[in-house]
Amino acid sequence: MFRRLDPFLTCLLAAVALATVVPWPARWQPALAHLTSALIMLMFFFQGAKLKRSALVESLKDWQLQGAVLAVTFVVFPLVGLGLYAFCHRFAPHLLAPALWTGILFLCCLPSTVQSSIALTSIARGNVPAAICAATASNILGIFLTPLLTGLLLGPAVSGTGHGGTSALSTILAVARELLVPFIAGQCVQRWVGPVVARHKFLLSLTDRGSIIVMVYAAFSSAVLQGLWHRIPPLDFLTVTGVCFVLLVILLLLTVLLARLLGDDRADTIVLQFCGSKKSLATGVPMASVIFPAGAGIIVVPLMIYHQLQLFICTLMARHYARTFAESQAGAEPSRFQGTGTPST
Repeated sequence: MFRRLDPFLTCLLAAVALATVVPWPARWQPALAHLTSALIMLMFFFQGAKLKRSALVESLKDWQLQGAVLAVTFVVFPLVGLGLYAFCHRFAPHLLAPALWTGILFLCCLPSTVQSSIALTSIARGNVPAAICAATASNILGIFLTPLLTGLLLGPAVSGTGHGGTSALSTILAVARELLVPFIAGQCVQRWVGPVVARHKFLLSLTDRGSIIVMVYAAFSSAVLQGLWHRIPPLDFLTVTGVCFVLLVILLLLTVLLARLLGDDRADTIVLQFCGSKKSLATGVPMASVIFPAGAGIIVVPLMIYHQLQLFICTLMARHYARTFAESQAGAEPSRFQGTGTPST
């Protein structure tokens, strides 16, 4: 990870740079908005088509672990974010622009990642089936819980309206229309479309990432036209990185403490730590486009930064877990031959 830059991150940064230099013209913004809506619906249709219903059933078995992951994702994380905001607002009221704090609080309400949570759990020799179930359940529930939590934490800021309750309801309906309905449609045709999606995982991944890049370009184009770089000082981006780092460290520590309180073994601790501390860029960008139609460009800045931090730090942790696991297995290996009477040579 030190030796090369993530290609997906490179494309996201290129989209931001392109939107800065050549933003989408204001008169064509409605057409771009329709395109991003279509891409969002297509993404979640394929998500529904590839998700096996058996994974949903499996997610209900280990209720303690699955409940802990969901509690960390949708209760502990927002509370930590709110506490961090209150602390900074009390002792450093001008630390960040309000729009960036909105982005950080929105980040706290998002579901966990799917692919990276499962991949890192596998690298760390954790409980991979439990990670699959936890990440899947988190993303499905996030369709309902993220707009609700965002409305509770941000109130009138959501969708730019002045009526918190109405805004929260309209936001949930908008998210349901663009995310939940296509997801259910994908589930309905999974029997026929699912095998096709499974055979073309690379093309699906390419489509998903390409859609996110277009959404980021659209969001930043709108923000640039509204004076993004005049409203957000360059120093704020470094500050956001620091706040996101503190947020990630707090969640990593809290998940370990919670796992010890619950008596989880090593494999389940890894699931709780990796699935509970992550936030999904793939889900967050489309949701930001729906929930914050006028200001998604600024809102997703903390999410993009947090996404890279979580991948970098959790990859290092996963490798450490894998190394300690291998060492423990190697240390236990000689015990199999103790007491067998085998003469030494």
